[in-house]
Amino acid sequence: MKKLFLRFMVSMAILTPFVLASCSDDNDEPTVPPVTESELSGSIKTSKTLDANITYTITGPVIVEDGATLTIPAGTVIKAEKGFSNYILVLQGGKIYVNGTADKPVVMTADISNAEAGHWGGLVINGRAPLAGNTTGSTEINAAYIYGGNIPADNSGSITYLKLEFTGAKSSADVEHNGLTLNGVGNGTIIENIYVIEGADDAIEFFGGTVNVKNLLAVNPDDDMFDFTQGYTGTLENAYGIWEAAYISSESDPRGIEADGNWDGLTPDQQGQSNFRVVNMTIDLKLPYNTTDVKKQMQDAIKIRRGAKATITNALIKGTGAALDLVDFTDGKGAGDATSSINLTNQLTNPLLGKTTNGTGTVTFSDNNTGCASNIFAWTGYTNF
Repeated sequence: MKKLFLRFMVSMAILTPFVLASCSDDNDEPTVPPVTESELSGSIKTSKTLDANITYTITGPVIVEDGATLTIPAGTVIKAEKGFSNYILVLQGGKIYVNGTADKPVVMTADISNAEAGHWGGLVINGRAPLAGNTTGSTEINAAYIYGGNIPADNSGSITYLKLEFTGAKSSADVEHNGLTLNGVGNGTIIENIYVIEGADDAIEFFGGTVNVKNLLAVNPDDDMFDFTQGYTGTLENAYGIWEAAYISSESDPRGIEADGNWDGLTPDQQGQSNFRVVNMTIDLKLPYNTTDVKKQMQDAIKIRRGAKATITNALIKGTGAALDLVDFTDGKGAGDATSSINLTNQLTNPLLGKTTNGTGTVTFSDNNTGCASNIFAWTGYTNF
């Protein structure tokens, strides 16, 4: 009996570590791998902060509602599926905080490696700052999404160090997104250090509002580099636009600057026509010398029309590409404000296809304008200056 008991005790001593280990494993929580990818779509009604460790994919409209906030930390990558309905829209009263840094910019791009311009919608912000005629506008996305008002200092958040790639999806020939669309955005909003590359339609378009934008690089926009309309009254400072050597436009009238005082020239008698400033601008046309291909020719380097007043200082137009006109104040729906003033240096090596200046406005030619410095865009990684 004693031998049997000793044998039993020895057996238990041998088995006990395995039994305890087994019991311990059963009680531990299972290891869950970290989330590295997530879909992004739908309405944001309160507040939402993204995680820079997660790659997000836009699979439908992302709407930041009135009173809600979308915060995007430095280094976040947001990809978008192909289509007109894939975009980010901040409604009136909503706020977006894109908190990129020079070392860790926020990237909004396509969900495939071989994307082209027009892959997805882009970023749209609707504010409550004034439009020409103190009117209210509505987006082409949805007429219920209005913009404009009577709050010049309206605040829609802040955007710093943001890359926008392959934007400008369209639903028809006349309804298309830009890279960054600012609808009645107020000057309480901070927008600095923006890079828009390979986008359809315009790199940036201001529909009224008072917001100031600083440090903007636009590379190969399909239409205009910098577009102003509907009573915009802010300042664009440090703007650099480039057409690379292989660039081809699908638009009939691509321009460096296109400025309208009012919407489509339909309301020339409205109070509050566009009256804006551009400080330090370079337009660089790297296209082949003496090309006869109209898809590789800029319609106008600077077009001021339909009641718009522009004050442009330290502008530089350079490169080997062709432009129909350097500065044009004329238009079938109304000329630009005759008190507009433009100071520029023309370093285009290709003779202009049309005239240096059309219409009435003050154009002062300087020999040594520096335009926009390129080193402020080192954070983008773009080097073809």
